[in-house]
Amino acid sequence: MTTTVPRGGSSVRSRVRRPPLDGPLPNNYKWIALFISTLGMFMATIDASIVLIALPDIFRGIGIDPLEAGNSFYLLWMILGFIVVTSVLVTTLGRLGDIYGRVRTYNLGFAVFTFFSLLLTVTWMSGHAAGIWLIVLRLFQGVGAAMLMANSAAILTDAFPAEERGMAMGVNSAAAFSGMFVGLVLGGILAPVNWRLIFLVSVPIGLFATIFGYAKLRELSERRPAKIDWPGNITFAIGLILVMVGITYGIEPYGHDTMGWTNPFVVACLVFGIILLIVFGIIETKVPEPMFRLQLFKIRAFTAGVLASFLAALSRGGLMFMLIIWLQGIWLPLHGYDFARTPLWAGLAMLPLTCGFLIAGPLSGVLSDRYGARPFATGGMLGVAVCFALLEFLPINFPYWLFALVLLTTGLTMSMFGSPNRAAVMSSLPPEHRGAGSGMNTTFQNSAQVLSIGIFFSLLIAGLSSSLPASLYHGLVAHGVSTSAATRVSHLPPVSTLFAAFLGYNPIQHLVGSNVLAQLTTAQRHTLTGRSFFPGLIAAPFRSGLHAALDFAIVASLAAAAASWTRGERYAHSPNPDDMIPPDTDAELITKGVAT
Repeated sequence: MTTTVPRGGSSVRSRVRRPPLDGPLPNNYKWIALFISTLGMFMATIDASIVLIALPDIFRGIGIDPLEAGNSFYLLWMILGFIVVTSVLVTTLGRLGDIYGRVRTYNLGFAVFTFFSLLLTVTWMSGHAAGIWLIVLRLFQGVGAAMLMANSAAILTDAFPAEERGMAMGVNSAAAFSGMFVGLVLGGILAPVNWRLIFLVSVPIGLFATIFGYAKLRELSERRPAKIDWPGNITFAIGLILVMVGITYGIEPYGHDTMGWTNPFVVACLVFGIILLIVFGIIETKVPEPMFRLQLFKIRAFTAGVLASFLAALSRGGLMFMLIIWLQGIWLPLHGYDFARTPLWAGLAMLPLTCGFLIAGPLSGVLSDRYGARPFATGGMLGVAVCFALLEFLPINFPYWLFALVLLTTGLTMSMFGSPNRAAVMSSLPPEHRGAGSGMNTTFQNSAQVLSIGIFFSLLIAGLSSSLPASLYHGLVAHGVSTSAATRVSHLPPVSTLFAAFLGYNPIQHLVGSNVLAQLTTAQRHTLTGRSFFPGLIAAPFRSGLHAALDFAIVASLAAAAASWTRGERYAHSPNPDDMIPPDTDAELITKGVAT
């Protein structure tokens, strides 16, 4: 079988060997591959977010107050540890899929994910030991999720012809996007019953998927035995971990500063992490079998799609946290919801976003198969920028129908970008590099999410710091709190206030403390800990910080749209010349060294 690559009117042909198959493929194999790969992405993304809403129940269950001094380690790593692991390992595991088999790696990912989900449910310890146990097991659970994320798109690309990949990626992407928000609702429903259920729910699904995957999935790509690039893997992993740790602790207070960007530990992590990533790039140009296939960036469709994916994730990565804080800290209490009930209702309030993903993902994928990815991916990110602007125009105490409409439109436009872009990225890759290319794309996307969280929180905290301390001080003193106690509370880092609202605690009750509240009259206590005092106090400072974060998101979205437009016309690489969609001759997308 031959591969034809247009190069200025000439053709280059090379032999591509197919792996041996155990019997003919069933006629419905591509739908089997779509079902099992979509199930894996859905399960992995649900578990990435399910702990966010369940954190108060988890910490109460193991006996830790995450907002106490010294306990921020548990809070930050329970939130971000899973994302950090998937970001660091997904490229390596995609490359291993190319070497040892994508289906083999993918099925092993289901087994690993299920095993550590089961271990998470049987936590018998309490206190700090239980906190460490949960964080470590979540990291290993993330290893299984990284195996799924790294190889899902490559398996689909192998199974579907070029003219149907947009539809397949649309279904897969819709499941991945919606899983993030379904996880919020599931966490809010299951955790109050028993926090262990949020991990147990993955076990029967994982067992079924593991067995079904081993029984039904076939290796369709040629395995290419190669030595593992240990220098590249090690420098990349350590460098990326250091950068992400620096970003994570950058939003924590340091000394008298509201954030930790001047913390020597944070600065050292960022500097040495960046140096190691530069060293990694140099290594990858020297080794014969690199982990990170830098020559893939010679494919313009791949480079533009990966850059657009990075910028899109940068624009939206911190959005979910902002919306949750907005709903839990301000809107829901103002509308009669107890702070303890706000996590579940915040998840339910964001369901229109999920509906948008589910509607537009498959539809935009089908349309991109017919008309190409560029108009939908570019138009989608322009639409996202408009949606972020609309969020800025919403009043803090908005009418819900208007908020829901903006969220639905945001989901539609985000998915309009995600499905065609992912399909175009995967279709541009030579078959033997689809695992590595998929991992590279996911690494950029997941890393951007962590970076986005750091940027969004930094901008929000900066906005809060400008006016919240004075508002908090005067509000507390006006309701009977002593000046010394009010001064102490007003000087607490704004991140403590944000995390209290995020976790569903009553912020004033937590910040002021029971001893101070006991000295007040019943009426004063009810006012301070009621549903309107804190939202009224934080609304204006929050709006200032939120607008700064949304301004950044708008700029990143417009940059993603510009990057998407540079991908050129339709292009799909295929070992079968009949399946190949050539690029325009004025926009050559691939070089002989990569395609052949």
